[in-house]
Amino acid sequence: MSARGADLEQALARLVGVGVGAGLRAEDVHAEGAALAATLAESALGAPAAWAGVIGDGADTAAFFDAASRARRWRTAPTAGLLALVSSGSPQAKAYAEALVELTTAACTLGEASIQVVINASTSAAAQLRAATPGASVPGPPPSPDASRSVSPAPSAPGVPPAAGAPHPPGVTALPVDPRLLDQLRITHGITLPPGVRGTPPPGGSPGAGPGDPAGTGDPVPGPSGARADPAAAQAAPSADPAAPAQELPPARSLEELLAELDELTGLTTVKTEIHRQTAVLRVEKLRAEAGMAKATITRHLVFVGNPGTGKTTVARLVSGIYRALGLLSKGQLVEVDRSELVAGYLGQTAMKTAEVVAKAIGGVLFIDEAYSLAGDAYGEEAIDTLVKEMEDHRDDLVVVVAGYPVPMAEFIDTNPGLASRFRTILTFADYTDDELVAIFEKMADKADYTTGPEVLATFRELLAGVVRDETFGNGRYARNVLEAAIGRHAWRLRDVESPTVEQLRELAPEDLADPPPEVAPPSALDLDQPVPSTSDPQSAAGPEGGDPDDATPGGEPS
Repeated sequence: MSARGADLEQALARLVGVGVGAGLRAEDVHAEGAALAATLAESALGAPAAWAGVIGDGADTAAFFDAASRARRWRTAPTAGLLALVSSGSPQAKAYAEALVELTTAACTLGEASIQVVINASTSAAAQLRAATPGASVPGPPPSPDASRSVSPAPSAPGVPPAAGAPHPPGVTALPVDPRLLDQLRITHGITLPPGVRGTPPPGGSPGAGPGDPAGTGDPVPGPSGARADPAAAQAAPSADPAAPAQELPPARSLEELLAELDELTGLTTVKTEIHRQTAVLRVEKLRAEAGMAKATITRHLVFVGNPGTGKTTVARLVSGIYRALGLLSKGQLVEVDRSELVAGYLGQTAMKTAEVVAKAIGGVLFIDEAYSLAGDAYGEEAIDTLVKEMEDHRDDLVVVVAGYPVPMAEFIDTNPGLASRFRTILTFADYTDDELVAIFEKMADKADYTTGPEVLATFRELLAGVVRDETFGNGRYARNVLEAAIGRHAWRLRDVESPTVEQLRELAPEDLADPPPEVAPPSALDLDQPVPSTSDPQSAAGPEGGDPDDATPGGEPS
């Protein structure tokens, strides 16, 4: 095992020790720490192999990306284990949060470190500390004699905007990273940013200066559930200050505009047809009700089944806007959660936690990813029972969409009669064909201002021919990952060109899609599925629309 892998191994061991001392199960804590490290280092070249070497037990590249996908929300929100400790009032919550912070820095040592990984680590560390206790600071382990190395800058420096409100000299790029984390990475792990790049404190104060913001990101303290809502939800929520002026909802998009955006998505023919059909049925039913005619019982809740990267979150976001445009929802926000944000650490607390999440979604759509994970234990059953009750209590202003793999979702619906009676419409998201994936890849590249000629697209088709298409295949996410790697290799190819032309900066070549020579490890590109967060905009760290960064793909294609 490399010295870098040893960093993560030690951090995991400490996290497990603290978690077990706080009453958590060792295997749960280890899995949580491993997933957090994977999601933070997801964009680093060589990270999957380094991570698998630490985790062992048959872990491979597929396990790395699966863990990273499940844990992406922890880049900007506290982990499930920490939430359980905080909600139970455990005195070990602070120690557990600090162990998580140590793990975030260790994640920066996986593979070829990049600026985006450091940003991910800083944002996650801030989220863990905020959830545990006000006034905490990033711990600094003792120095080690490890050899110094630099964080690989992302290609195209203009892609890293300076942080608002933090003036810096010309030629210096300011990153939304707690400077103390950079000091820790430099002293402990020998990782430094390249010249001309530095961390920056939040606008209007020094890092950690304010209560409730111990890591100095300028972000508000997350709610107890950790649920993610889009900006519409934030604007629609009433102000906690009764004297503050009421905030207006963002203007509703027209039904025609939303349906046109749905139709522009690549593939998904069956899904589009069903959404159009549902829209027509609900529109006519609303007109009948306004005319005083008898009202039929039509359930608006939906089941989305399909493999990863087939556009389920993208369509759920459009559905929320369509229902609002039809006048069936008052706000139209999308709140996306999974089991960890519905289930608490103890029986009896789950009902309250689930109800809190539903309260944030009232007026919009509650999207539950991997909903089948709620079945099979008393904690999940408590969440399901609460969810069914809340769906009934708010049936006129709440839509619930549950998503996951086809077979587990069918079993999930059968676990509770209340679910079966409310989820009657099932939309199947089929895997993309080669032609559709090529179109997605081309659209993503065009959106990112890169050109892909016929030879590049032919090379991408060759890559597709060699990929196993099982339930682990990423579909649109695979196309995005190939593009991200190609951008990194493109930048590496131009490393010795002092003044590249606009054409050279824009044009991808077939070799950019090929594996790099084993003796050369080009720097990773910026993580395309998560825009660089700004300290002046806490919402930006969660990706477009405040949704799952996994769904934020260049070109607006589903992931």
